[in-house]
This record gives sequence, C-alpha cells and structure tokens, in this order.
Amino acid sequence: MKRIIFISLAVLALLGLTIFKLFSNSKEAKKKIYIHDMAAAVLVDTDQPQMHTFESAFSYLGVFEAMHQNNVASEGSGKLTELLVKEGDQVSKGQVIAKLDDELISLQIENAKLNIAQLKNDNARFANLRKEQAVSSMEAEKMELALKSAEVQLKQLQKQLRGTKVLAPFSGVVTKKMADLGSMVMPGTPIVELTDISQLKLTISVPERDVLKFKKGQKVGVSVDAHDKEVSGSIYSISVQADGLHNFKVQVLVNNSSAQKILSGMYGNVTLSNNESVKALAVPRKALIGSTKKPQIYVVSNGKAVLTSFSPGTADGNYLEVVSGLTSADEIVVKGQVNLEDGMNIKRNK
Repeated sequence: MKRIIFISLAVLALLGLTIFKLFSNSKEAKKKIYIHDMAAAVLVDTDQPQMHTFESAFSYLGVFEAMHQNNVASEGSGKLTELLVKEGDQVSKGQVIAKLDDELISLQIENAKLNIAQLKNDNARFANLRKEQAVSSMEAEKMELALKSAEVQLKQLQKQLRGTKVLAPFSGVVTKKMADLGSMVMPGTPIVELTDISQLKLTISVPERDVLKFKKGQKVGVSVDAHDKEVSGSIYSISVQADGLHNFKVQVLVNNSSAQKILSGMYGNVTLSNNESVKALAVPRKALIGSTKKPQIYVVSNGKAVLTSFSPGTADGNYLEVVSGLTSADEIVVKGQVNLEDGMNIKRNK
C-alpha cells in the first residue's frame, strides 16, 4: 500500500514539474516574440499635394476586360451525362461542351416518326376514298390536319434533342466549371463560364475637361503594366453620362497577340498626344499605397497617419493627378509609409 502511495506522489511531482517547465518556456517564448507598439511614432517624410504641369502626352489608367465573357447555359432539361471540357480548355464556336441524357427524347422521336408514317398511309388512303366519295371532305381534312400536327410535334422533339447538347456560342477559354456530372439541370442552368480574350476592352476614366479629345474609332497608344511594349488600340465607346466625380467612361479596343499576351484584369495606360499642357493638383507616385487604379495615400491628421483614398486623373512618370479626395492643404506622407498602418502615430523627419 505504501509503495502505491509513494509511486502516486512521485508521478504527481513529476507532472507538476513538467507543467511548471512548460509554463516557464511559454513565458520565455513570449518575451522573444516581437510585438509592434502601435503607440510608437514612425519616422516619416511629409509634404503637401502640389500643382504639377502635365505635358502634351497624357496617360489614363484602366483595367483590361474580356470582350466576351458569358455563362454558357443549357437549353434543355435533364441529367448532365457528359462534360467534355475542363477549366483552361480552349474551345471553338459551335463545339459541344456538355451533353444531357437524351434517351427519353430519342424514344419519343422514334414514336413520333412511326406515328407520322402511319398517318401518311392513312392520309393517302383517305385521299383515294375521297375521290370515290367514300368519305366526307371533313374527315379527309381532319386526317390532313392530324398529319401536319404530328410533323410539328416531331420538329419540337427534334429541337428538344438539339437542346441536350450544350454548344459554345463563341471561341474562348473555359474559365469556370459551374456544374458537375450527374447534376439535374433545367433550361438556363449555367454549365461553364467562357471567356474570349482575342480582343479586350480597356476601360479608363477620363475627366470632363479631356473627354471631348476622344472620338469613336480614334487610334491611341496603349501600354500594359505587365509588358514593356506598347500596342495599338482604338476607341470603342464613350459614355454620354458622367459619374459623380464628373469623369466619363471610355473603352478602348485592343487586339490580343500570343507574343505579348494580355490577360483580363491586367492594368493598362492609354496615351493621348495633345498640343496643350495641363496644370493640376498632383501627388508623387512614390507616396502611393496600392495600385494607381485605386490609389490610397497616408494623410497626417492630429499626429496620426490616416489611410485616404482619392480619385486619380492624368498621370506621368513621377506624378498622379488628384481629381478629388485631397486638397493642397493636406499633409501627406511621401517617405516611410512602408512601415505605417492606418492610425499609427508619426514623427516628422527634420
């Protein structure tokens, strides 16, 4: 009995020692973990938005979109028995993408054909009997109408049979699979998402003062952020309605190429040559947080860095025009923002 008590006490002591050691190690590990002090001031350089002269070649930022992107849907209803493509596959216009169960419709078509064959025989027999005045004209006409009705029904069934094959409405790449084998689909159920990037639309936002410089069909230079080479584009559409910031949506059509492939969602710039320079409020590109499409900048307020969005306009190599969201009185961070987070305290570098 004493032996059992002794062993139990030894086990408890060992367990207690282990827990104490683990707790001590946890405290030591926490001491070694760096936790940033949000109250500590970050050393930064600040400045104010300045009036900047943008020269005769103006640049407008935008995002490329696929010319055609649609969900390819089923025209018929039934169980999805074959899915002939996968994500990333290139398909051609008219290619079969998927098939639905067509067994029942095929049997109905066979039955309709047999019915039509029988009605044709009956119709021929009634025509002869009509000549011999063995049947009335009304009975013969009813037989002719029954034959025509059966032929219409056959055409409807054949259309339903064609609807069991899902065809690609245009050439493109399968970018998303939206149904699985064995799924029950109805007319309008999307099967895949199909994207055509042989041509792309670059959508840019143009300030009111510049929109009349663009004409539909006008040739413009387009540079892609992901490439160093400039490509040619043409103005595809110009919005007749400005947004709340008095900017107009302009779309530029660009032909894609395998040598310098542009993907949907990439950033691009439209360059427009002009004889006049524009002087406008601007911030240096080096002060930006994020992309130039949706730029943000740190504004100093009460000794803290406040992450602020603004609406961009014309751009050049070093500066980005401020259409709205900032004023010349704002104090902005131009250096050291890599160490900042929204709401942090700042210390100005002297």
